[in-house]
Amino acid sequence: MTDTKKPQIRLLLAAPRGFCAGVVRAIDIVEEALATYGKPVYVRHEIVHNKFVVDNLKRKGAIFVEELDEVPNGDHPVIFSAHGVPKTVPEDARLRNLFYLDATCPLVSKVHMEASRHHKDGHQILLIGHAGHPEVVGTMGQLPNGSVTLIETVEDVADFQPEEGRGLAFITQTTLSVDDTKNIIDALHKKFPDIHAPHKEDICYATTNRQASVKEIADKCDVLLVVGAPNSSNSQRLVEVARTNGCINSVLVQRASEIDWEKIQTPNTIGITAGASAPEVLVSEVIGAFQDRFEVTIGYVETAKESVTFKLPRQLRLDMNKKGQTLSE
Repeated sequence: MTDTKKPQIRLLLAAPRGFCAGVVRAIDIVEEALATYGKPVYVRHEIVHNKFVVDNLKRKGAIFVEELDEVPNGDHPVIFSAHGVPKTVPEDARLRNLFYLDATCPLVSKVHMEASRHHKDGHQILLIGHAGHPEVVGTMGQLPNGSVTLIETVEDVADFQPEEGRGLAFITQTTLSVDDTKNIIDALHKKFPDIHAPHKEDICYATTNRQASVKEIADKCDVLLVVGAPNSSNSQRLVEVARTNGCINSVLVQRASEIDWEKIQTPNTIGITAGASAPEVLVSEVIGAFQDRFEVTIGYVETAKESVTFKLPRQLRLDMNKKGQTLSE
């Protein structure tokens, strides 16, 4: 038997990558709800944007629905996704006496509170974000129709005409490109010098950190793989950031099975990162696929350390304590 030597390849892993604190909290809510209340637990929309995660929770007993009318009456909980929901959703749940748990990321909830505060102060509100994204739908749904104007581009800023006699304020989706958003914010400040800005940047720490680590490795890579889902905003932004910062051949893959091996030449440096809703097991799967085909050396570039954690909803914690449970490891 002839031993064929594998070609050499270098993998450069970006950190931080993968799960953020809001995603960990949301998944924990579903898993602990299943352990506390039993099967089934209903989840409105994907709890996070990742098919692997959703399928895993389905196997454990979670039932995913698009709207509350798909949830039968009874005492099984319904969980709202990490992206947040319009105010009408919990209102409808209360009207039906449904027991619900809100897995909205606390950093998204912060944006909701900003929007409500600006509305109370009489400001006209601009939301920088992507039309149709669940987080945008949820944020705009905190206020009456017409209260929030969506801004997607610098051109939208140029076209926007405010109402006379009202103050202006802006908020942003948490998972945007830091650089693209800065250009829009700069345009807003230039056109409307008195506009009210967030006290602290709305783009979340995890989005910012993952984009910074990609910027650090992009120009060192021939190919850069972002492990994540097509409907994940923060994952798509990582692809864009990599392309803008020196790695044109940057692609999104959900699993190792999606890697286009014809584009992987040797000797190459392959960058690997993962969106905030992609579990590390999928990164390991990608690394394993390379190790099956190549003689691999692995390098690491870490640009920040993360220690953020978020508490589970109070009612869930109380019910877990009654059953003597502890958080999943």
